[in-house]
Amino acid sequence: MSPTLRTAAASDSAVDADLLARTAIAVRTAGAALRERFGEVVRYRTREDLMRALAANDDAVLDILRPRLMELRPEAGWVEDELDGGALPPGEWWVVDPAEGNINHLRALPDWAVTATLVRENQPVLTVVHLPLTGETYTALTGAGAHRDGTSLHVSQATDLALSIVATSQARPDEAEKVVRRVGSSITAMLFDALAVRTAVPATLHLMNVAAGRIDAFWQFAGARADLLPGALVVTEAGGRISDAQGRPWTPQSESFLATAPGIHTEAVTTLSR
Repeated sequence: MSPTLRTAAASDSAVDADLLARTAIAVRTAGAALRERFGEVVRYRTREDLMRALAANDDAVLDILRPRLMELRPEAGWVEDELDGGALPPGEWWVVDPAEGNINHLRALPDWAVTATLVRENQPVLTVVHLPLTGETYTALTGAGAHRDGTSLHVSQATDLALSIVATSQARPDEAEKVVRRVGSSITAMLFDALAVRTAVPATLHLMNVAAGRIDAFWQFAGARADLLPGALVVTEAGGRISDAQGRPWTPQSESFLATAPGIHTEAVTTLSR
């Protein structure tokens, strides 16, 4: 690389590092609004009641988060539908889940977060995952590692699936029957081959645990960009292995997702391919 290109690359990295720091501030500020809404179980009798309650949480965060992120990157596109999947058009995009694990929030369960990821030409560049209840903030920047509140993250050194804790999340509402049955059969397979299997939503929090070395693998069938892009970057930067469930390179168009400690990736693929 020529001196000019090295200087340009260093400048771009510095800009992205500053952007990550500013994004983290914006996400924490928005997360405080969601924390203030947490407490009692929110009751609902119909699907319409549920959707209104979910939207109210989303809106409380987006009213704060969207203007701040768009000010940081005015030319970037914006995606906030947590169920969207597939590739994005060219350019930069903010992919945001204002209340990842929203249903848990409504039921007064602690597993929820606010996430924001900058995607550039369909590759996640930086991400912030903030857990307002604990105050933890997970961040990752391409080529610069993954961190929790400034401390470097590293995936586990697991080498034996039989001694590993693994996790998955359930199929999303209205998912195709084929996918639901594939989720069920994969859990059964892992119950035979792994030490322990955790099944819960949201996906992002499982992936933060993979990055932190707390669990050894996470898999999911189907899934959306907002579910997987933050965790894909954090796990990769923490030294983990990302693929689809057959071991092929993962993209947002893939029909499955697998994140593991490198030492059990082959075993996990074998189990999920049965």
